[in-house]
Amino acid sequence: MSSTSWNMKTFMKGASILTISAIIVKLLGAVYRVPFQNLVGDKGFYIYQQVYPFIGIFIVWTSYGFAVAVSKLLAESKSYGQSRAKMRIAFIYLLLLSISFFILLTVFAPFFARSMGDPGLVSLLRAGAYIVLLMPALAVLKGSFQSEGRMVPVAVSGVGEQAFRVVVILLGTWIAIRAGASLYTAGEIAMWGAVVGEFAGVVILALYFQRTFKGPLEQVDTWPVVKELTIISLSVSASSLILLLFQLVDSFTVFQILLSNGFLEETAMETKGVYDRGQPLVQMGILIASTLSLAIVPLIAHHTTKNKGKGALPFIRLTFRTAFLFGWAAAAGLALVLPFVNEMLFETRTGSMALIIFAVQIFWLSLILPLTAMLQGAGKVKVPALLLIGGLIVKIISNLILIPLYDINGAAIAGNIGFALITLGLVLYFKKVWPIRIAPVRFYGWVIAATVLMIMVVLPWMVLADSFIFDELPSRLGSTIIALTSVAMGAVVFLLVVMKSRIMGEREWYLLPFGKRLATLQLLLTKRKGE
Repeated sequence: MSSTSWNMKTFMKGASILTISAIIVKLLGAVYRVPFQNLVGDKGFYIYQQVYPFIGIFIVWTSYGFAVAVSKLLAESKSYGQSRAKMRIAFIYLLLLSISFFILLTVFAPFFARSMGDPGLVSLLRAGAYIVLLMPALAVLKGSFQSEGRMVPVAVSGVGEQAFRVVVILLGTWIAIRAGASLYTAGEIAMWGAVVGEFAGVVILALYFQRTFKGPLEQVDTWPVVKELTIISLSVSASSLILLLFQLVDSFTVFQILLSNGFLEETAMETKGVYDRGQPLVQMGILIASTLSLAIVPLIAHHTTKNKGKGALPFIRLTFRTAFLFGWAAAAGLALVLPFVNEMLFETRTGSMALIIFAVQIFWLSLILPLTAMLQGAGKVKVPALLLIGGLIVKIISNLILIPLYDINGAAIAGNIGFALITLGLVLYFKKVWPIRIAPVRFYGWVIAATVLMIMVVLPWMVLADSFIFDELPSRLGSTIIALTSVAMGAVVFLLVVMKSRIMGEREWYLLPFGKRLATLQLLLTKRKGE
């Protein structure tokens, strides 16, 4: 009994360490794009964002999906010899995949660049290709540590990898711009920054790895291991890959269609760069959903085995309500203040309407990530994967129809259509797996009431501040003050309504960062009501 308790405690502690490190990694990954855009401008940002999905997809698939798959295979091994044999198969399989992708990206870089309408992207694609050669070691080492419950090396490696990457990208870009290098050279340096970051991650894991490879290898059939690695890695990383796949669709369609719509090449590049400003905003907006997704899988998987799955129901209801509440609040709040946030972060208010539409994606993704994670925790992976593929196809078709009509606004609408259909499909399938009422009607009513009150308070303040109070200040400074004060006011109003209505219980706040303080505040606000 004590042994089981200790194992579960260790497991949950490891999950917490991974979650915290993942938050830091995701935050760094979103935030560095802002100073990068400020250094290179919208055209430079367009150049980087055109190529990033190519390497981003492979990074997520291997360093996250394959690491989980390897850890599962190793954890299920019955002996050390079997574990070693599986690790060897995994490494060789990944090595072959990596070499194949490296050759594909290197040889076909001119083809991909022409397909995106910009031959200048060839050098960036070839620089980014080197990152895939580091993936076998990274994925297998991560998987090995995770199978043993040793999460600290994985966490340190993830944070170190992202920190090195961000420093090299920003410092290298700054030096390149100061030296008068072209924006394509700056973009190539950014790609090398990603390579350096991954190399640092491998080195950190290697320093922690002290195992000796002595002893016999057991006979293990290769094909079942390869099959399981592929299926698990793709299903586990599918929800994380979907945002990158949507970006990849935009890389091949937005710029090309803008050109065919009569945009000059330079203008089309800058317009696509403006549209890409939405990516870091969405990444920051879905931070809570990403955190919930990482934390909930082990909980759902653990409790689903108890009481025929009923033990997981409290976690399921809580996760859905939290994701809905904060996804809605982030999307609505950001859309409300976006013109000022746009100028505060990116120097101008250009493309604010497209970014407002883009920001709505935060809500859909805030539901997609935890819903997929919960279904994954219950062993349901095929239907969510099919739904994600369906949404991607809808995004492609919608881009081709809507961009010629509405430019980048059309691309933003297309993203929302694709994500909305995925969300609807996931909710319907989710209801089949767990035929329960996830949240009462009053929950949705109070969320809408909190949103309306937030708009009623924030909107007049923004109009007044922009027209009269801060109109004498430099434009970007004024927008910064208005954005920060509006966000603070909106968050306070929204949270006060939510807390007074008690649609989230005190113990439920504990799932979130600073949850203990929020729970204490709710108790204080509702104390008189209970007395």
